[in-house]
Amino acid sequence: MGRFPHAANVDFHSPLDPSKAATAVLDDQGRIVGWGPSAQRLLGHSAEEALGQSAARLLETSSGLRLSVLCKAHQSRSAVMDLRHRDGGTVRAAVTISPLSHRSGAAAVMMAAELDTLRSWEAQLAMLQGLATESPVGLTIFDTDRRVVWGNVSTDLELGGIAQYTGRSAADLFPEGEFISRHHPPDEDQVMDHVLTTGEPIIGMHYRGRAPADPVREHVWSCSYHRLVDARGEPLGLFEESLDITDQYRAQERLSLLVRAGKRVGASLDVRRTAAELADVAVPQLADEVLVDLPPAVIEGRQPPTRSAPGHGLLRMHGRTPEEFRTSPVSYSPTSPQAMSLATGRCIVGGSPPAPADESGAAADSHSCLFVPLLTREAVLGLATFRRSSNPDPFGPEEQTLAMELAERAAVGIDNARQYTSQHAAALVLQRSLLPRHLPQLSAVEVAYRYLPADSRVGVGGDWFDVIPLSGARVGLTVGDVVGHGMHAAATMGRLRATVRTLALLDLDPAELLTRLDDLVAQESEPDGDDGLSSGAMVVTCLYAIYDPVSGRCVWASAGHPPPMVADASGSVAASPLTPGPPLGLGVLPYENVELDLSDGSVVALFTDGVVEDRGQDIDSGIDRLAEVLTWQRCPLEELCDRALSALPPGPQVDDATLLLVRTRRLDARQVADLELPSDPAMVAHARTLTEHQLGTWGLSELSFTAELVVSELVTNGIRYATGPVVLRLIKDRCLLCEVSDSAHTAPHLRRARRDDEGGRGLFLVAQMSQRWGTRYTSSGKTIWAELAIPKDLAREQEQDTASNAARGSRRLADLA
Repeated sequence: MGRFPHAANVDFHSPLDPSKAATAVLDDQGRIVGWGPSAQRLLGHSAEEALGQSAARLLETSSGLRLSVLCKAHQSRSAVMDLRHRDGGTVRAAVTISPLSHRSGAAAVMMAAELDTLRSWEAQLAMLQGLATESPVGLTIFDTDRRVVWGNVSTDLELGGIAQYTGRSAADLFPEGEFISRHHPPDEDQVMDHVLTTGEPIIGMHYRGRAPADPVREHVWSCSYHRLVDARGEPLGLFEESLDITDQYRAQERLSLLVRAGKRVGASLDVRRTAAELADVAVPQLADEVLVDLPPAVIEGRQPPTRSAPGHGLLRMHGRTPEEFRTSPVSYSPTSPQAMSLATGRCIVGGSPPAPADESGAAADSHSCLFVPLLTREAVLGLATFRRSSNPDPFGPEEQTLAMELAERAAVGIDNARQYTSQHAAALVLQRSLLPRHLPQLSAVEVAYRYLPADSRVGVGGDWFDVIPLSGARVGLTVGDVVGHGMHAAATMGRLRATVRTLALLDLDPAELLTRLDDLVAQESEPDGDDGLSSGAMVVTCLYAIYDPVSGRCVWASAGHPPPMVADASGSVAASPLTPGPPLGLGVLPYENVELDLSDGSVVALFTDGVVEDRGQDIDSGIDRLAEVLTWQRCPLEELCDRALSALPPGPQVDDATLLLVRTRRLDARQVADLELPSDPAMVAHARTLTEHQLGTWGLSELSFTAELVVSELVTNGIRYATGPVVLRLIKDRCLLCEVSDSAHTAPHLRRARRDDEGGRGLFLVAQMSQRWGTRYTSSGKTIWAELAIPKDLAREQEQDTASNAARGSRRLADLA
């Protein structure tokens, strides 16, 4: 009993066994001639008090007739009697009186035990009998050599007769079975050896196999093993308890399968990946193979066909990774179970179907197939086919229900992915339509760019860039980022890019432009009703720069945006000394300009944080990576862009990456003519003469009349309305630029003069003669400028000259390299 401290009351001897029962010996007169210690424990009378006394008088609670009758019987008799205890109480007991054949003064032996104790023992005995004959728990006893000794009725039924296995090893019972619990030794012999050697029971092992009495259906049992020992503690063998839990196990598997499907299927928002997720979840637990067929419209993110889904025009999904994804066409005849399932919207169980047109006869090896339509919102999205080849069991009703639930989840995931694909494509179209499609061809700079959208799961972002032609052959350069993703970020980006371009065309310096843009963003960020369309807490960063090819000077300012990096003609790379101001919309600090003189052929890199930031590295590592790429600044800009993006860490991008590379060019001194004129009306004629002479030098004599008229009007206005000298500048670029600068800050106004007015027609004539004109302000005054188009034949010659100069420049760069 020491081995089982919690089973001290377990005793399989009968309470009426002579070793345990209260025993008394009676003579032929019914007197007590023998009284055992157990009788004293039961009734309280000592041997001295009981010996010689009449049993009926001492023990009976009423009359002693019944006990006397039992004593005179010629065979053993039993009865339930109320016996008197020494303290006057009553003990209800089961009494057995047996006559003695050799009396020698003794006529009978009386044994008694408490009735409740006897009934408890009988219940235990009935339980043991039930375990052996009626219990669904299989009990099997093995000897120390792991050979079958005995099995109860349940084991007998599972084995189709225990007798044929008696004396055989445990491995012969289920030769193809296996343990599927992984927290104990996987082999049954090892499990039994462990129990026999250590005496430690192993409980609750799950075992899967096919019973000899039911070889078609696979079963799962919960098995426990206990060692058997004799009275000396020596091992006799062990016994196994086994309970068939197939239904519970499969129900648990179905539940866990649905839980996994809820976590995995549809999480990617990608149609083809969702199809692969359905196969990954269902194989091998439910089927050996899962095939998913979808219409092309669903794959492309369009609305599925509204009519009944046909058995043709479907595409089968292949591959588990994006690199493996491919499709192949499939079609089914109208009488096929696949077409019937699509037409009726019900799952259909079929045998081995003929292989589709795109496949070999692999499907012919299937034992059972289940065709389940992918339904959502009363639309048929496609068909899922569950196949079994190695598993011979057909799809049962519960498995059909499980397959339908999986198909419903997959259908919802595929429909969500379809809608996301459609919305994402629309957002990308919107975002790309808001970005510049073609960058202008400019003499001041050579430009290349790359825009790398974030991973599709993140959504479209708010990066933008632009190259803006300005007056005086200058160029505006901008890069910005609306922090966040989605349609709102893309729309906000479009509005801000258009605003920057509008402000840039007003010839504002970078700091002034960002200040005005900051005010506009702050106004949009203010809540305006409950429509949820305001910018809210959006963070916007922006960098704006102006490059002047005449002076080679670049001026820039930043609103929370990374400063540009500059690689000069010698190949040295350095970050701009620009300290970024606050992001747009905060209005807390002023923005400041930074000026830098750039040598001819310098490369300036403007970028968003997606180019230099990565989750696994700090931003300094990204900046160093970009700087290393810029050391190759003599390479073509397109090649530099490719190098920069190829240096990004592998894996999906979490943010858009926008890179704008600009190679600066300085205009040749022969392309610029400056003349400072005193504030004297007589200087107007001198300005016309200089203009005529300079155009002749440039080979643009055909423009002399128009240019002289424009210059005359602009110089006249400058002398008339300003104080101090007037500066005339002519620039030969892709067009002829005429600029007149003075010290006045008053803006000229274009107006329509009346017939009797003597003046007021100057700017009107300038506007009519030029293709563009305008005013820009400087710290010392203003500049009125006008652009005159060069005739096509002259422009063609100018382009050839420009190409020749560019070729010579490229050769010089190659020589330097």
